[in-house]
Amino acid sequence: MDTFLSKDEQVNEPRKKSKIALFGLAFTGSVAIGLSVVTASFVSPALRRICLPFVPATDNQIKNVLKLCNKCSSKNTLVDLGSGDGRIVHAASNHGYLATGYELNPWLVLYSKVYSSFNRIQNTNFQRMDLWKADLSKFDNIVIFGVADMMDELSVKLEKEMRADSRVLACRFDVQRWTPIEEIQDGIDSVWLYTKESFNKKK
Repeated sequence: MDTFLSKDEQVNEPRKKSKIALFGLAFTGSVAIGLSVVTASFVSPALRRICLPFVPATDNQIKNVLKLCNKCSSKNTLVDLGSGDGRIVHAASNHGYLATGYELNPWLVLYSKVYSSFNRIQNTNFQRMDLWKADLSKFDNIVIFGVADMMDELSVKLEKEMRADSRVLACRFDVQRWTPIEEIQDGIDSVWLYTKESFNKKK
């Protein structure tokens, strides 16, 4: 092909290819750095003392949570600890709750806020918050989507901070130290409901 190019074109051709290669390298590097930043936010929980991976709540689990909430409480405040992409908070808001999501991953917090705004979902509040530092005394309903290793330690915090009329809804993993006042057994979508009375009925 080069035999059909002028001398000037033959000289400039390698330069063009070099510029294209440099652009491609820069673009690839930028994408790699961006992915590393985003991925680090999801992987970093695994490096903490208690691993809290992002596992989206299923539609069935959300239905079970709201079923126990609506049955046993007035429609008031609700907080989801480790709110992920905000599914439980959005659903609770649509059912009349003033719903808050505490999530440590900043990208998931941002996504939840954008989703609320784009879909015009009212009465939602998402904050980047370490659940161990959060004040839970102001909420009527506290939803936990945790892991087995954290439930006992979290129950100690809840016993200190819960109001007399507050309720805890544990998803997927129950609180072994307490006895639920009601539960929905549904495999990985199981939900257990606890009140202050549960503290005096330890298993």
